[in-house]
Amino acid sequence: MEEGKKFYLTRKGLENLEKEYESLKKIRVAMTDNEVPKLLESEDLNPEYVSFQEDLERLENRIIELENIFKNKEIIKSPSPEQAGSVNIGAKVAVEVEGEKEEFMIVGTLEADPSIGRISNESPVGVAFLGHKPGDEIVVSHPKKIIYKIKKVEYGES
Repeated sequence: MEEGKKFYLTRKGLENLEKEYESLKKIRVAMTDNEVPKLLESEDLNPEYVSFQEDLERLENRIIELENIFKNKEIIKSPSPEQAGSVNIGAKVAVEVEGEKEEFMIVGTLEADPSIGRISNESPVGVAFLGHKPGDEIVVSHPKKIIYKIKKVEYGES
């Protein structure tokens, strides 16, 4: 994870990460308060100890990753009235693509899930949409050429 990179989050996304963080800290305390498996079993390395250390390391890495996210987070806010008509992070964008109507929400990478219409501001489609207004046609050639016609842009958390 890049140090100092901005992480754009909705309020709900931040709440979910905070809950995960608190849960992981409790698990860490429980793991280290309980009896740690012995390093050696007879003259061999104890596999339970190795597994415990690997689990603890993964837990510590995720805690550090979340702390970095919290330190570099930016909550997605509604844009100024002048910017509300164009696509920015946090926008719900109604488009027409190949005769079908679709709707996307532009979110930060941590909350992106294309299967539910949440695309990252760093994805090829997300990047292409930024700054455009209803009526604009956007051509995205990744992996194939697709033309999106923006029908509507609105803001409001979801």
